[in-house]
Amino acid sequence: MERKKILFVAEAVTLAHVGRPLALARTLDRQRYDVHLACAPGYDMFIKDAGLTYWSINSIPGARFLAALAAGKPVYDAATLSQYVLDDMRLLQAARPDVVIGDFRLSLSVSARLAQVPYVALSNAYWSPYVQQHYQVPALPLARLLPIGLADRLFKLVRPMAFALHCRPLNRVRRAYRMPSLGHDLRRIYTDADRVLYADIPEMFPAHDLPATHSYLGPVTWSPSTPAPAWWDHLPAGRDVVYVTLGSSGQGALLPKVLQALAPLPLTVMAATAGNVDPGLLPANVHVATYLPGEQAARRSRLVICNGGSPTSQQALAAGVPVLGIAGNLDQYLNMDGVVRAGAGALLRSDRLVESALRDTALHLLEEPAPRAAAGRVAQQFLRYDAGARLAGLLSQLPV
Repeated sequence: MERKKILFVAEAVTLAHVGRPLALARTLDRQRYDVHLACAPGYDMFIKDAGLTYWSINSIPGARFLAALAAGKPVYDAATLSQYVLDDMRLLQAARPDVVIGDFRLSLSVSARLAQVPYVALSNAYWSPYVQQHYQVPALPLARLLPIGLADRLFKLVRPMAFALHCRPLNRVRRAYRMPSLGHDLRRIYTDADRVLYADIPEMFPAHDLPATHSYLGPVTWSPSTPAPAWWDHLPAGRDVVYVTLGSSGQGALLPKVLQALAPLPLTVMAATAGNVDPGLLPANVHVATYLPGEQAARRSRLVICNGGSPTSQQALAAGVPVLGIAGNLDQYLNMDGVVRAGAGALLRSDRLVESALRDTALHLLEEPAPRAAAGRVAQQFLRYDAGARLAGLLSQLPV
């Protein structure tokens, strides 16, 4: 039987958007699927042993992406997305996939249709038009200038207009190719595809009136295949372990403050820097590495402190471990809203972080039984979902 050629396209503005396709690619049976991955250069250390064919494709720099998020400005302009469409078309013509699976590659809304390739979009359920969201003002200039209560009320008033502004670039590109507008709801921009797969569970992010073309994959967790640091097997016995990773999405600069806040506590701290921050002078209870095997680190810990994003939160919850999310951008706030509603963690603002509050919150999550019990319930819910099997089931249904 001829293998189906599956092309994952990762918009490599953060490691998470590369890690999720890599995790799903790993699940596909190579006897049935010829697996390819396209992303920007710079991720060789993660891709080299993945058993797939690599294609290079341009993405905007991660620093530009993060700066746009921090300022509340559209991440892409029409010129960038127009160039993306041309790049995509060259890729699709060269690779000739049977199916293309995109992770935040918004231009595939146009290019996959032009190339007449079935297009599957990976997203999070909290970006779905069919999932009710609770919006909080993220770490924007507005929130730094005003009291949070006032900033939050203003954000809720202006958010629909801001979403409409973020929609304009892709709608302009679609119009140039005589495709209909996707409207003014950013959630439609993020989820326009032939099929949409949510890397979440409905128990945490329930949907209403979900169309047949949208479905839940369940959690998609990924850890870099990097050697364990020398200290990995020599941590002190008899102390609770806390895993700290603020990722590549803007909160890395807070790592020294987080480590200092935890320094007085009788804990062992494992911290990953993601290669983009100097943790400074380390407290005696801290062990640091550039990258750590996140799933194993979560299982060794009694608390995970992260930026509130979906990938690390899911690693923690899969291990039945509570999450303390220090959120900055809106994606992180939306994810943490689900974690907090499940009772499995707590949210702190990255732009108002106070060491004493962080320490008190960490102690609460470590000492109180309720958050751990809630995280354990979520872990049991996660077991009902096999993301790889669900993806393979979808691929078997798609026409080629």
